Amino acid sequence: MPTVAKGIFNVEMKPQTEPSSADGVSLGRMSLDKRFEGDLVATGAGEMLTALTPIKGSAGYVAIERVTGTLRGRSGSFVFQHSGTMDQGAQRLSITVVPGSGTGDLAGISGSFKINFAEGRHLYEFEYSLP
Repeated sequence: MPTVAKGIFNVEMKPQTEPSSADGVSLGRMSLDKRFEGDLVATGAGEMLTALTPIKGSAGYVAIERVTGTLRGRSGSFVFQHSGTMDQGAQRLSITVVPGSGTGDLAGISGSFKINFAEGRHLYEFEYSLP
């Protein structure tokens, strides 16, 4: 039965290359550095590829992020796979644990991660299962 972890996180993104543009679409590469608080006390490090279109509020990204820390007292790491799109402001986001990526006390973890934006903060709900 899945368990839900909740908390907040802060993220810092830095460009890794100069964006390339063609036909109004800009492609970029960013580093991700996160700090999670709450039920998940961890750091996240990863890379993101982005596509920004000339249509306001329309873009896409994919990312891979290694999360290392403690989830409700269990220590280890795992990897998130991100896929997101915005269509004129309407957002679709999928963040899931890469199967087999869990280590330490988090070996065998599976799950999905949801982000909510409220009061200028990133809130998360991480629905996960462990053996």
